[in-house]
Amino acid sequence: MEDHRIKVAVLEQKVEDLLPIVLRIDAAIEKLSEVNTTVSRMLAVHEERISKQDQIDIVLFEKIDKLRDKMDGDHELVLQRIRELEKRVWMAVGGLAVLSIGLKVVTAVPNFLTNPPVVSTIVRTVSR
Repeated sequence: MEDHRIKVAVLEQKVEDLLPIVLRIDAAIEKLSEVNTTVSRMLAVHEERISKQDQIDIVLFEKIDKLRDKMDGDHELVLQRIRELEKRVWMAVGGLAVLSIGLKVVTAVPNFLTNPPVVSTIVRTVSR
């Protein structure tokens, strides 16, 4: 029996020696649990931020698309006005060309239709 008591005493001593290690492991597990909770909260906050940023990106891209469409429409309107202005300028240039040619023809026609003026000179004859 005495042998058992010695074994029990040795085992009790070993358990007492392991007790501080077990307590440290227990404290480390608690700290790891706290860290895990903190990391989980941080991840949730970051997830929320990423989600909000995705929503903001969607809104911004929609606004950019609307702005691009408006700019395309404005650009097309300006091009149409420029084309109309060019058309009017060319019509005016053509009208001026026709008018210029018409005026030259009108001033040239009377010269062709009338006989050239006869130059008459009076010559005096001297009688002797």
